[in-house]
Amino acid sequence: MDSNQQNSREKGGIKTLPFIMANEIFEKVSGQGVMANMMIYLRDTYHMGAAAGQSVLFIYGAVASILPVFGAFLADSYCGRYRVILIGSVACLLSPTPSQLALLFCGFALLGIGEGGVRPCSIAFGADQFSQRKGPEKQKILQTYFNWYYASVGFSFMVGSTVIVAIQDHFGWKVGYAVPLALILLATILFVVASSLYINMKAEKSMFTGLLQVVFVSLKHRNLVLPPKTSNASYYHETDSKLTVPSDKLRFFNKACIIQNPTEQLNIDGSTSKPWNLCTVEQVEGLKSVMRVIPLWSSGIMVPLVLNQGFPVLQAKTMDRHIFSKFEIPAGSFGVFGILTLTVWSGSYDRFIVPVLEKITRRPRAFSLKQRMGIGIIISTVSTGVAAIVEAIRRRKAIEQGLADDMNGVVAMSAMWLVPQHCLSGLAEAFSVISQIEFYYTELPSSMASFGVAFWTLGAGLANLLGVLVLKIVTRTTGSNGRGWLSTNLNKGHYDYYYWVLTLMGVVDFFYFLVCSWAYGREGKNRMREEVGDEEEEEEESMQHS
Repeated sequence: MDSNQQNSREKGGIKTLPFIMANEIFEKVSGQGVMANMMIYLRDTYHMGAAAGQSVLFIYGAVASILPVFGAFLADSYCGRYRVILIGSVACLLSPTPSQLALLFCGFALLGIGEGGVRPCSIAFGADQFSQRKGPEKQKILQTYFNWYYASVGFSFMVGSTVIVAIQDHFGWKVGYAVPLALILLATILFVVASSLYINMKAEKSMFTGLLQVVFVSLKHRNLVLPPKTSNASYYHETDSKLTVPSDKLRFFNKACIIQNPTEQLNIDGSTSKPWNLCTVEQVEGLKSVMRVIPLWSSGIMVPLVLNQGFPVLQAKTMDRHIFSKFEIPAGSFGVFGILTLTVWSGSYDRFIVPVLEKITRRPRAFSLKQRMGIGIIISTVSTGVAAIVEAIRRRKAIEQGLADDMNGVVAMSAMWLVPQHCLSGLAEAFSVISQIEFYYTELPSSMASFGVAFWTLGAGLANLLGVLVLKIVTRTTGSNGRGWLSTNLNKGHYDYYYWVLTLMGVVDFFYFLVCSWAYGREGKNRMREEVGDEEEEEEESMQHS
């Protein structure tokens, strides 16, 4: 047996997963532990107003959501997943324990870069370790791996929201931030130690590059006159592909795949000699598919905007958080109720809930993906309405109890009143996020299967930027510097009005979603997936006859 083949077989496999998943788990625990209590840290240590602190978190959330898209692009096209994960781990490790505002923002930037490296590549890098397995064995192993991976993510968020936050509350900020730093250091060491065991897939052309090429070539050939539908124009397409002619929708982009001069544009083997001068029909139809789902995608950004609110932490800080006489839930840990709701619902939906709903609705899967997306928007809107009602009651009780001027006073009201809005947010995420990713996976071409997560991530980033804009409008309209709705003293502000604004935005967003859903039409009409499906059916039939 060739020594290279033997070494190749010794690499990858189950033995590499503890190192890869440990890196992901420690990164998630550290990130969640750092951010769960950040609103209180910004207020108490840097004396930031509540609106300013929330703006900082929104900006960080935007950076941390958008950078993974670039991380995936670098991993797919240039560096490979191992290098990008390593860069991300080191960036998280360099994040300083903040003692000055400039260092704090540097820490946020490095954390964002770190998440941009680890988040998009970790799960795919783990799957790469089974690239040498074939057939049903590979599918079984990958399914088990994905199940364990997502379970570990939920576990990581819960540990970060409880254990790390408790350490911060009981031992102070220095120890509370030193522990996540130590976890990242350990994760980086473990990941590097196992470097010789990994299967490192070579970087290939990214799907983002293909989409950009279509836009670039179409603009470059903007003066090209499109041939009539009845002409025998020559279009460049993949070998053995049934998709040989572009569709009539968005015909402007068809200019990117028209062969004008075969001698100059094609190599002897039929491949394009200049990818930035001629694209395939598949690339063109892929871009059209993306543009078709953009309106529906844009209607889903209200859900992450609601999920990324940091004000409930400040509310919990002013309420009675005791469950028993000697046990008090940390203010930054109430988000765990949303995570638990998301985990329980997602785990039980297919096995227990769908069969019941199928009997009631008499439809397979009970709800379509678009319907689940709409339900997610409705639930997130209800959650902000509930938050507004709870905050109005909390504020009224604080004033009645003489705490109007005491921003640190504890109101005689259980913080468990905040649990319903957290549970509703988690349920909204379970409906909206999962259905969106599945929708993109089924509606976009099969070659763009991984684009769904990137699409959702971009939406979350834009939602955070929208949150900054909303905060800016509210503070400028109602007042700042201790006055207005978002006063640092919650008892003098009107955070209930702010939540009602989000509720109204949710209502408007739902009607916008209905329009986009109607304009999109029926699900499952993707032309490229239909072509691939026909090919697969023909292959199965030929195998049965043979």
